[in-house]
Amino acid sequence: MNEPLTPPVSDLELDLRGVICPYNFVKTKLKLETMEQGQVLSVLLDDGDPIRNVPRSVENEGHTVLSQERVDQAYRVLIRREDSD
Repeated sequence: MNEPLTPPVSDLELDLRGVICPYNFVKTKLKLETMEQGQVLSVLLDDGDPIRNVPRSVENEGHTVLSQERVDQAYRVLIRREDSD
């Protein structure tokens, strides 16, 4: 039986709905720093500045944004931690 393709499963989840910029990026960055290379962090972000700024900022830090999907009034962003060296 073939399993349907599923998005990468996250190792940790961070719910940052209601957290304003730049605190949502700072919290995301700090959480990524505690994770192992290759692990995936799921972050819930509000529409507007958070979804515009946080994915771009983590990519600038060298991590990979795997997906962004709308979930109710927020967005779920999957970020793979990359080696920071």
